[in-house]
Amino acid sequence: MKNNAAVRAGKKKKRRAGLIAVLAAVVIAAAALVGWLQIDKEHKEAAGVPLHMADFSRLRDGVYTGGYQGGMYGWRANSAQVTVQGGRVVSIRLLEESMKYNDTAARDALYDRVVKNQSLQVDVISGATLTSKGYLMAVQNALLQAGG
Repeated sequence: MKNNAAVRAGKKKKRRAGLIAVLAAVVIAAAALVGWLQIDKEHKEAAGVPLHMADFSRLRDGVYTGGYQGGMYGWRANSAQVTVQGGRVVSIRLLEESMKYNDTAARDALYDRVVKNQSLQVDVISGATLTSKGYLMAVQNALLQAGG
């Protein structure tokens, strides 16, 4: 039979372990909430990015570089090179990006749609709307230099 001191010490250890577990859960929940709020802010900002400023009918021939800062946290920052010949966009090439997007075929298809349609109003990458908008913003900024 355990003595009373040993029983009390065991209960005290269990209470302390329970308190530590509760505190850890609170800290994890608070960190998750802060992270979610940061991501939500960035998503709202990126959703409002205007992609209608470039006028494709006024482009001057040349090679232009445009960049996008990537929003409030620098996510999706990238730069693109746009080539204009005969007043038309003929190629778009990614120069650099802050976060590596793994589906290069989807990104290249996005650029191809811009070239084919001579417009920034194209279907974005499924599941990567904000990343697509970042790529298109860099293209738009290059086109603005081209007179668009």
